[in-house]
Amino acid sequence: MVCRLLVKELGVNIPNGPMKRSIHILVVDDEPRIARPLADALAAEGYEIDVAVNGQRALEKIKDRAYDLIFSDLRMPELDGVGLCQELERRQSDLLRRMIFITGAIEHLDYQSFLAQTLVPVLAKPFSLSALHALTRQVLSTSRPDLK
Repeated sequence: MVCRLLVKELGVNIPNGPMKRSIHILVVDDEPRIARPLADALAAEGYEIDVAVNGQRALEKIKDRAYDLIFSDLRMPELDGVGLCQELERRQSDLLRRMIFITGAIEHLDYQSFLAQTLVPVLAKPFSLSALHALTRQVLSTSRPDLK
């Protein structure tokens, strides 16, 4: 499922001057009632959004496209957010700087130690649109120095 609405553009510094490029965000969540509104809220800000239903599908999408930011739930079938994070660390560790966990499982014992050890920011469900947009801007600004 791909949602393409307005596309937010940022300047990318290249030797011959700035070039405009869209910002691509991957939303990884198995619950459509979470994934769809999240994708819609980000698309309304002008980002280009792809959605994956689990970590395995996310890895397939990441092979085919470069993402500026990845939002991932923790609890999902097949490959959960922890497994996705571990695979990204093994395959493309630079993507961890561009990742945000979205979860309602922040109190779940299995995830507490993982979240305490990871440097990936967490947006706890339920979250406000202002918190979503603030964290999105923060991670984009620190993870992609080539974007201005």
